[in-house]
Amino acid sequence: MSENFFVEIISPDQSILRSEAAEVTIPSYEGQMGILKDHISLITFLRPGLVVIKKENEEKKFFIEDGIVEFKNNNLLILTSTSKSLESLDKNLLDTIIKDSEKKMSDEGISDKEKYLLSHKVDTIREIN
Repeated sequence: MSENFFVEIISPDQSILRSEAAEVTIPSYEGQMGILKDHISLITFLRPGLVVIKKENEEKKFFIEDGIVEFKNNNLLILTSTSKSLESLDKNLLDTIIKDSEKKMSDEGISDKEKYLLSHKVDTIREIN
């Protein structure tokens, strides 16, 4: 019997990934969350971070900024406005994102929620970089 489940990542303009997975790790507001086959049903929001999809000896990583996750009946659906495969990210883009985010965080008019999200974004990109 297979230990895999179906995972799909969708952005507003395209389907980014449709695949089977043995394990998926998502960056939820509650913290990093691992999902395996037969996980309880779940709906949660995503914060900036990495989605890691594992299947056998293969691992795919995607940087996301936000989104919603639904897991039900061994189907994981990730809806996000921004999803980039780590393979497609270049160092110059990552440096630009860090600089822009740090500039926004230094603005005194920014809310605590925005600072929280930007800090996770910067931490994740530094981890990638």
